[in-house]
Amino acid sequence: MEVITLGETMASFFPNQGSNIQHASYYNKATAGAESNVAIGLARLGHKVGWISRLGADPYGRYIFQTLRGEGVDVSQVQWDEVAPTGIFFRESTGLGKQVIYYRRGSAASMLSPVDLSEEYFKKAKLLHLTGITPALSTSCRETAAKAIELAKRNKLIISFDPNIRLKLWDINEAKPVLLPMMQQSDIVLIGDEEGKLLFGTNEPTELVKEVAALGPKIVVVKLGHLGAYWWTEGQQGLVGPFDVKQVVDTIGAGDGFAAGFLAGYLEQLPIEAAVSRGNKVGALVTTAQNDTDGLPFRSEIEKLEKQEAVVER
Repeated sequence: MEVITLGETMASFFPNQGSNIQHASYYNKATAGAESNVAIGLARLGHKVGWISRLGADPYGRYIFQTLRGEGVDVSQVQWDEVAPTGIFFRESTGLGKQVIYYRRGSAASMLSPVDLSEEYFKKAKLLHLTGITPALSTSCRETAAKAIELAKRNKLIISFDPNIRLKLWDINEAKPVLLPMMQQSDIVLIGDEEGKLLFGTNEPTELVKEVAALGPKIVVVKLGHLGAYWWTEGQQGLVGPFDVKQVVDTIGAGDGFAAGFLAGYLEQLPIEAAVSRGNKVGALVTTAQNDTDGLPFRSEIEKLEKQEAVVER
């Protein structure tokens, strides 16, 4: 096992043919969860990754379990809940913008607790990837994230953290005193520029990396969307431009794709600039599909893109 991640995955539904939720009669179904998106992305890129969570013992839970297992993600640490349901959510994209409606309060994943974590499982891994979504779900989830960090540190895992702020789950005044200490305990921080604005009052890349780096991580990457990503590590820093795609269908999940691509590069000991470039490619490819994971590339596909880029550079 190379990577462990943990968090909630839900069944997501979105109207087909661009209809809105109110008038839709038919929906497409998919899995959606920041941490499982990263897990699937890493698995497709050839890395061994495990996902820890709780699922309701219901059709949605079984669907999520089978989907992740089918993608090659280790789901041996998933706990089944006979009482609490698997969370679901609906999303739509219309001329008035995007809307997400959650049905996740009291979900099985929100019942995650420290006892669901096995130290023996952590001993097998190299890296723990967390997001700020998990501690937003409940007090017990917050305690579980803290326990995961404790186990990771005790067993010398690299800790990667993406704040992934969800203001529908908590407001910034509640989030900030939780997220900043998590950054402080992390080796790698992957932060969006707008999240930087919320947490540090700036989304200017050089200022933001300075603020985050002051907390102690060894690597900071600021995701800039269509502008690419800005990176910093121990006195070195730079901008890596975006990877352009022909058509953007939906940007949801792009940040998770970036994390998967970057962490794959990091695990393969690529230079940080090359790892960021891979993150940009994977994140961009995610935007070409409707749901969070359909656009995630396989290793052969990303290698082909990187070889083409190398030919152009020569």
